Amino acid sequence: MTSTVSPPTPPALQAPISRNRWWVLVVVALTQLVVVLDGTIVNIALPQAQESIGLSDVERQWVVTAYALCFGALLLLGGRIADYWGRKRTFMVGMIGFGLASGYGGLVDSGTELIVARGLQGVFAALMAPAALAILTTTFPGGKDRITAFAVFGSIAGAGAGVGLVLGGVLTEFASWRWCLLVNVPIVAVAVLAGAFLLKESRAEGDKTYDWIGAVLVILGLGSLVYGFTRAEHGWGHADVIGFIGGGVVLLALFVFSQTKVAHPLLPLRVINHRVRAGALLLQAVAGTVMIGAMLYVTLHLQIVLAFSPLEAGLASLPLTVVIGVVAPVLAKFLPVTGPRVIMIVGPVLGAGAMLYLSRLTADGSYAVQVLPALVLLGVGMAMMFVPMQNLALVGVEPHDAGVASAATNAAMQIGGSIGLAIFTAVYASASAGGMTVDALVDGYSAAFVATAVTLLVGMVVAIVCIRGSKEELMPSADGVVHLG
Repeated sequence: MTSTVSPPTPPALQAPISRNRWWVLVVVALTQLVVVLDGTIVNIALPQAQESIGLSDVERQWVVTAYALCFGALLLLGGRIADYWGRKRTFMVGMIGFGLASGYGGLVDSGTELIVARGLQGVFAALMAPAALAILTTTFPGGKDRITAFAVFGSIAGAGAGVGLVLGGVLTEFASWRWCLLVNVPIVAVAVLAGAFLLKESRAEGDKTYDWIGAVLVILGLGSLVYGFTRAEHGWGHADVIGFIGGGVVLLALFVFSQTKVAHPLLPLRVINHRVRAGALLLQAVAGTVMIGAMLYVTLHLQIVLAFSPLEAGLASLPLTVVIGVVAPVLAKFLPVTGPRVIMIVGPVLGAGAMLYLSRLTADGSYAVQVLPALVLLGVGMAMMFVPMQNLALVGVEPHDAGVASAATNAAMQIGGSIGLAIFTAVYASASAGGMTVDALVDGYSAAFVATAVTLLVGMVVAIVCIRGSKEELMPSADGVVHLG
């Protein structure tokens, strides 16, 4: 592969390097925690919420879907707003709005209000998430500190779903389902106060024209695609499923075409047309299918088949979070030595092995024998994906594009998780044949876990094909110089 050396980023385009940049990492890590955590914390509380405010089954589904739709569909626009309007300013507005939406959601009295609150959470998350990652990118431009910072950030992204299940179980069992939303308010308050003093403003230089046509196409395209896959849990042959998925594909194709025709595209194709970055984004989507999609079925098995309480189910999921947290910093130390390629190939293989082991569940099996070993192995595999993934998705991206590139990584995980959940639900429904006996449920869960393993093996192939090059070519150096083919 022919290598070229990107010139060092001009100082004028970088955010000032703060002496307190590790505290900056703490602030943006809190942001990542609430964004990822909010994708799962409400799930475990839905039965109590449904009983409390009289949610219909359709409304219950939309409590989850509204957040994913608004978040995933608006992320690219949020990334450009962060680049042009100012990353600190966008971060602060997003955090404050997210906190207000969370407080509103914790106080509602109807299903419609709860769905609106969740949608608003998604809108403001689409502002603060890319701004936070762009701040991290410009604060840690290269070297070992960047590796460590992104390892921490990536680990929180991976563990946040598990933390959400634990925290949701605790709050639902000992307080109220409402606190699964209200808990965001004090976290946001701390992050906003700290951010006001610690964060430095940075923004892209040059022309700051928004690509509104591209924004409309990608919002409608992603929204249509996610909604279509969500509807697919009722069957793939329905006209609305085919129509929304097909319409989403067409709109996204038009979006890609439009990006080649406008002077200032919403998603410059240079951000995604490099093989390594494209591969990292695909792997981010694969990780989303596991952490958002498959973990829901682990939780259902624990609560319905093994009869765990919400708290017990949350605690039983904790080994996955702990293993990711323990393994990630160890891998971060070895990453400069081994490079990311081997780690990115082995991680999905270990994850697939864990899901195949989990697929052997039986109705009378025990947690210690049939679930715990799989969670431990899955934690190792996911840590091996998360540690290098954020670095690879942003390697060689100029500060002008940092916000939109950050948005693409977040969107990949959210959209991947949403689509994965819908596909796994369809597989589950087919395997369980609509049965409500314990044996039928276990058959459905097992099929969903096999589908997850297949998805992870696809991720292994993506890593083999796309994550190519020496470790020097794939890792940013201390001065921010990056080699790209």
